[in-house]
Amino acid sequence: MTSPLVLIPARLNATRLPRKPLADICGKPMIVRVWEQALAAELGRVVVACDHEDIAQAARAHGAEAVLTSPDHASGSDRIFEAANLVDPGRAHEIVLNLQGDVPLIAPKAIRAAFAPLDDPKVDIGTIMTEIHESRFRDDPGFVKTVGTPVSTSRVRALYFTRATAPSGDGPLFQHIGVYAYRRQALEQFVALPPSPLELREKLEQLRALEAGMRIDVEIIDSAPMDVNTAEDLDRARAAIAAQ
Repeated sequence: MTSPLVLIPARLNATRLPRKPLADICGKPMIVRVWEQALAAELGRVVVACDHEDIAQAARAHGAEAVLTSPDHASGSDRIFEAANLVDPGRAHEIVLNLQGDVPLIAPKAIRAAFAPLDDPKVDIGTIMTEIHESRFRDDPGFVKTVGTPVSTSRVRALYFTRATAPSGDGPLFQHIGVYAYRRQALEQFVALPPSPLELREKLEQLRALEAGMRIDVEIIDSAPMDVNTAEDLDRARAAIAAQ
């Protein structure tokens, strides 16, 4: 496979944390922290796909490549699809990796893990998950569960994603983490599809792909990266980076 195009979608006005991509974390905007982790993964070209010139300027001031996209996109998937066509119209990159812009502590190896399932040509989309070890999170609908069948000791083929506690019975539960590696054709197919019934019911975009018959394989990683959605999350991220 050719090297992927890593895209970091960033929207200026998050509901719970306004101007979130520009939030300062120990002297650097959060979007720059995420970009640095993406570079450290050493997968290939990394571009910030943003909806506002303020984000683009902040990213470029630290050496990042940035592209402006429409402010009207409903999802990060739509944003990265536009960005991919803007920065790579010749389709030199066969893989597009969607890395959320609010995970400043994500480990480079976790980013690489999302890319790994695409070594199987039958897989359309690669992503990641981690085992849920704390019992209080097993029934938390904020922790999206992966239901899958093993294809190796470190990977499953996704059968379903749900906010419910599933599968039932004895055994581990796995939290899905929203980092996606798409084959370019799969991304194009995905964004052209209307929202699916189960997607709307569970409010989980990845179900659209499964309902359309696309294959998603999920790599197991050691732990979940903390995403930043609130001021309290931001304080924890700052403390963690300051302690490094």
